[in-house]
Amino acid sequence: MRTIDTSVLVVGAGPAGLTATALLARSGVPTITVTKYEGTANSPRAHITNQRSGEVFRDLGIEDRVAALATPHHLMGNNVWATSFAGQELARLMTWGAGTDRRADYENASPSRMCNAPQHVLEPVILEAAREAGADIRFSTELIAISQDEDGVLATVRERATGSEYAIRARYVIGADGGRSTVAKELGFAFDGESGLGAAVNVWLEADLTPYTAHRPGTLYWMCRPGNDYWVGSGTFICVKPWTEWVMLFMYDPADGEPDVGEEAMLARARTTIGDPSVDVRVKAVSRWEINHLVAREYRKGRAFLVGDAAHRHPPANGLGSNTSIQDSYNLAWKLAAVVHGQAGPDLLDSYDQERRPVGRQVVDRAMKSVTDMLPISRALGFGPGQSAEEGWASLDELFGDSDTGRRRRAELDDAVELQNHQFNCHGVEMGQRYDSGAVLDDGTPYPPYARDPELYYHPTTHPGAYLPHAWLQHGTERISTLDLAGNGTFSLITGIGGEPWLEAARTMAAEYGIDLPAYSVGARSAHDDVLGEWAARRETADRGCLLVRPDRHIAWRSHDLPDDPEQALRTALDHVLARPAAVRRPA
Repeated sequence: MRTIDTSVLVVGAGPAGLTATALLARSGVPTITVTKYEGTANSPRAHITNQRSGEVFRDLGIEDRVAALATPHHLMGNNVWATSFAGQELARLMTWGAGTDRRADYENASPSRMCNAPQHVLEPVILEAAREAGADIRFSTELIAISQDEDGVLATVRERATGSEYAIRARYVIGADGGRSTVAKELGFAFDGESGLGAAVNVWLEADLTPYTAHRPGTLYWMCRPGNDYWVGSGTFICVKPWTEWVMLFMYDPADGEPDVGEEAMLARARTTIGDPSVDVRVKAVSRWEINHLVAREYRKGRAFLVGDAAHRHPPANGLGSNTSIQDSYNLAWKLAAVVHGQAGPDLLDSYDQERRPVGRQVVDRAMKSVTDMLPISRALGFGPGQSAEEGWASLDELFGDSDTGRRRRAELDDAVELQNHQFNCHGVEMGQRYDSGAVLDDGTPYPPYARDPELYYHPTTHPGAYLPHAWLQHGTERISTLDLAGNGTFSLITGIGGEPWLEAARTMAAEYGIDLPAYSVGARSAHDDVLGEWAARRETADRGCLLVRPDRHIAWRSHDLPDDPEQALRTALDHVLARPAAVRRPA
């Protein structure tokens, strides 16, 4: 059997695998990516694209391409509960930062806007970026066996079209092969949590619902038909393409038997949920899935790493699935590149598990809680097990009636809807990841205290381990974000007026370490002009201080002012963050 050698093998070509592939290819890391599927996703699947993922795409240079194909942020906001599209509206919530009370939070946090990019639309864009960077991506190529030793991994793959098998020898493997990961299974990764907690069906369909949605544009429409109280109602419609293409999602209890998912049954459910028999409906595809609440006990075993659904499996609540997956790869790729290129010690790779596994745990717990937090909506509507449709309608009449009971129940409904902010306006969970690992050098100061709910609200800070805060700057005639001074697969350094010694230290360190280390002066009337004073308000250091920013835009280290020997201070920080023994440092 022939054997091919490479530095990194990526198994899986979903959002996590493709992002890792694109980033590694851009960094010049020899990589082979295999997937058993013939091409990218053939159905919408994941769809919410949050600001952190938008920033990853910005770094890859494809943010505008994604936005051009996605539903824009201003059409995502209305989250509607109703008896049907044509029926009675029951409640509404402005979501994803689209409401007047949250819009400024989202706009101040990032140069990137949320969008609704269904997976079958998003993946080809990331694939294009990977191929433009020279990536080797092999579709219809299935991993059938994998093992590892101290020096690398050995995988056997099969070309599904021909049955031909060959081996791939790699220094490292990234398991991005989803919820039934072969990499995780073959290499003995263990998981905490539970699986099979619920069952659901996705029905991808075409139906022109413009008359019922254009005046209340949104991503999610929750249909709560009297007589059907199971979990989140009779059907949730997810917008794929405004306002003519949808995924109808409904949940069921397997204890009651499996539902009829034939075309006629699905058409009947869709028509009932729409509530207008004149609307033409066409079913494109039907798929089943189950609710899991699982996270890997470790994201790294030897030379193997898990990213995306291979590492964490949870309901789609909060729209965190593909976003967390993309950000896993953003964290891991630069570390692998640094080690492969000899710029960092291998212990740097331990920080991937240290940093991303707590995020995975937070995400699966938050998503599961958000699912259970939907139940108060059903209770507030007065729907109960075994209730007839007539009883359900009577309960709604009482809810919206002029009575003490109606007023009390409406207050309960308001509280139940307010609770949904922890799913649909959960900005802190989306944006607020803070890392504590060997790839961060703490400065001995505490994080600033949270001023508001840390799940609902993002609290930017330059404390080591946090993500670089966004602020708008003027560079010549161009408006750029502070985030644009970081990323691109390199460390960067940001200082202010009087911080010129940091700029010289960065040039020295770049030559000494054989790395790119661009450095920038940011301040009033500096080369990168803080014209609005936003950066001065957010940097948390003196003018002459500095921030060392990692390629994934997290703060590696900071100095609050200019020390006597900035060069040595920066050298110490780089040695620590890169887990770099002095013996591998290159001479100046």
